[in-house]
Parts: sequence; structure tokens; C-alpha cells
Amino acid sequence: MKPCLLLSCAMLLLCSLSAQARPASQASPVEAASSEATALAARIARVEQGLSTRVVVKGSPDRRMNLAERMAFHRVPAVSIALINDGRIEWARAYGLADVAGRRPATTSTLFQAASISKALSAMGALHLVEQGKLALDGDANRQLASWKIPQNEFTRRQAVSLRMLLNHGAGTTVHGYNGYAPGQPLPSLLQVLDGVAPANSAPVRVDAIPASAWRYSGGGYSIVQLMMTEASGQAFDRYMKDAVLDPLGMTHSTFAAPLPDSLSARAATAYDGDGRAVAGSSHVYPESAAAGLWTTPSDLARVVLEVQQAEAGQSDKVVSRGMASTMLTRGLGEYGLGFFVENLGDRTSFSHSGGTEGFRAQLYGYTRSGQGVVVMTNSDNGAALIDELLSSIAAEYGWPEFAVIEKTAIGGDAAVNRRLAGEYRLLDRPAHIVAEGERLYFQSELFGSRRMQLFAQSKSAFFMTAQDISIRFDRGGDGAIIGFSLVRGANTYPATRTR
Repeated sequence: MKPCLLLSCAMLLLCSLSAQARPASQASPVEAASSEATALAARIARVEQGLSTRVVVKGSPDRRMNLAERMAFHRVPAVSIALINDGRIEWARAYGLADVAGRRPATTSTLFQAASISKALSAMGALHLVEQGKLALDGDANRQLASWKIPQNEFTRRQAVSLRMLLNHGAGTTVHGYNGYAPGQPLPSLLQVLDGVAPANSAPVRVDAIPASAWRYSGGGYSIVQLMMTEASGQAFDRYMKDAVLDPLGMTHSTFAAPLPDSLSARAATAYDGDGRAVAGSSHVYPESAAAGLWTTPSDLARVVLEVQQAEAGQSDKVVSRGMASTMLTRGLGEYGLGFFVENLGDRTSFSHSGGTEGFRAQLYGYTRSGQGVVVMTNSDNGAALIDELLSSIAAEYGWPEFAVIEKTAIGGDAAVNRRLAGEYRLLDRPAHIVAEGERLYFQSELFGSRRMQLFAQSKSAFFMTAQDISIRFDRGGDGAIIGFSLVRGANTYPATRTR
């Protein structure tokens, strides 16, 4: 063998041995990036394959489900996810179809209606004005209103409504939520919405309970906040929110404009009802912008989660200061702070908001101090159940302290009892149905989608669901007849009355 060939072989052997002996910590940048990408892909796959209902019947087999089959089961055409870990967006993925008829795939840039998640951003915008000295958090809100005043009555004379109360849903204001308007329908002005005057399709916003006496969710209260913000800023609401919140956070795919501008409509998901039918005109318009008007993406909303986390830690003040972030995340009445549902978990605080408009369901969730969170958006009335199943999978993968699967014990169904419970009810001013089919009992309400959810008996009057973490206890009158039920979700109880 020639000397040069011997030298080449020796060098090749030396390089090979050197590569084998190199510790993982000294891997090349390319190798490290490839390893991280492989680990992340595996993590995402486990989330996609690990869905479970939040509640399972004790003794039933453990069965994890995949995202594609659950989307088909729930008739959810598209779902988009942005996952936050270690204080950054770790991954974002979109699945399914933004528009079924046109076979347009959902992407991470597809716009969805955020619905009531709008309230969290609106609260941040209002508190930004407070820190500028243009609004006061406490004191009579009417002193900060010019073109319209909260009508005075026996309740407001006992206690004036403040901005803090409105942001906390503790002002005693009416109008739980809004139905929106089909494209082409006349849109009411904000003052028409507040007074329930045509073409507004909602009731007037009024105070019918003593302010600061109890927590009650009120989209109407946020419409009052919207007026306060426009008057204090001297700008249209969508313009102010763009300047004060969206642009500083880099939310370039978001807008409060109503209706959605033509330049963005091609990127918007079509809304679908619980039976998989497209909403007429693709989606509804919500001029009640502060309460429900935001169009956005999960990745844009993830920037809100990150900003709240960083502001609370004193690392950012793009919209609110550290002190104001702490105020936002401090419970007032109920489980609510100012713009967010809040839960103190000891080593961290969770802050969240869900949203539901005609054909859209969404969820924002974040933790302080751990740098974790998620935003999930769907284009279906049935999206809430799918989101719950996704949260269970994400929590299991990322070690979150919440959303663990709960086992509950069920007893056998009783056909005779079920017949007495079956009937028509009224829940949050919407129809609700209890349907008996022999030993099986079902609950259905458009508040939770069109699909019936089975009720599992714990007693002759107490039932739970597995589709969502909801329980129902039926109420009897003096004669023993069923007069209604109480629906419990989380720490909140919602009464329903029997109509037939």
C-alpha cells in the first residue's frame, strides 16, 4: 500500500473514533438542532395522540384518543394551537379546514374570532388608560362618561358603579353576552347597544343588582367600558386598541375592526354550527367590540400571555406596569380579576379566558412564574369539548398542575327517574333540554354546542358528564315535582328553570 493511502486511512479512522468519543454536550450546532427538533416533534405527537375527556367513569378502560378522530367526532373543521413553554412560543400548529366548501386548509395565520377573550385585551387597554391618568379605576363611572350615562335607580343610588367593578363583572350590569349580526344586517352604534334600541338585537344594559354585591358575568358591562375607553382616548375603539395593545405586543394578525376589513377576510376561518353547517355569511359581526369583537390567531394571543407573564415578573411594561399586572391577576368577586379568570395555585397563578361566538370557540390559558401557557382556537360551536380534551393532553405532557383527568363513580340509570327529569328548561336565558332514552339521560344546550351529552347518575337527582367537567343537580318543589336544576362548572353555579 502506498504511504499516502496509509496516511489517509489513519486519518479517517482517527476522525471516526473522535466522533464516537465526543460527548453529547459537545455535539455540533447542527446535531443539537436536529436533536431538539426530533424531541419537539415527539412531544407534539404525544399531545396529538393523548386526548382524553376531562372526566371518566371509574372502572372504564383508559383510552387516549388522537386529535384527528376527535375533530371528526365533534365536527370541528379546524383547530389552531400555540403552545408556550419556558417563556416562549415553543410550537404552533393548525389542523383541518378553515373553509370546508373551498377545501381551504387552516394555517397558523388563519384568523378566528376570539369572542370573550376580547375582554382580557380590552381590560389591558382600559388599565393602560388608568396608568396614563385618563381613567380612574375607582369612583363613579358616570363621572367618566359624557355621551351616555348608566341609568340611575335604587341599586346605583345605594352604590355607584366603578370601572373596577365593570372589569371584574361585579357591577350588577345586565346582558350576559351578544348574538352578533349576519353580514349585511344594519349594525347598531354603541349607544344603541347600550340602550337596546334597534337595530340592536340585545336588551338594554342596566344595573339590576347592588354594585359590588355579587359576581355575575356581563358582556354589557364591557360595552360600558368600551364607551369609557373611546371617550377617554379620543379614538375609535379599534384604532385605540391597535395603538395601545396590538401594535406594542406585535399582534400583526389581529384587529378589533367591525366588520372585518376585506383585506383580512380571505384569511378568516368560516364559522360552523354544531351540525357542521356553515354560518350564513361565513361569520357574524360583533360591534360590541370590547366584549367580543377581536379577530386574531393563537400565536398573536400567545403574545398576550407572554406579556402578562413578563409584566407580572417586572420584565416588561409594554401595556401595563408590574403593579397593574398584579392588580389584574388579583381576584375581586368570584374567580375573576380584571379581565381574566384567576386561580392561585401556590407556586404560580393561572390566568385564563374562554370565548364563544356564533360558530367559534377559543381558550387562552397562562401561568405566572412557570412561563407556560396555551391558546386554542376552533371554528365550531362544538369546539369547547375538543379544547377540554386537548388541555388534558397538554397538561399531561407538560406537567401542568391543572386539567388532570378526573374519575367519578356512576350508578346504574333508572328509566322511571329519567322520565320525570326529562323536559324543557331555561339556562342563562337560553333553552336547555333534558332527554330520556330508557336508562340513559342526556343534556343539550346551545351554550355547549349542538351535540347531546350523556348524564351519568350519582344519585336520583345528581348527575355528571364526561364530555365536559360539568355536573347537574335537579331541584324539586314543595309537591316533589322537578322545577329546575343547578349546573355546576368549576366554582360557578348556574340555575335553570323548567318550562315544560
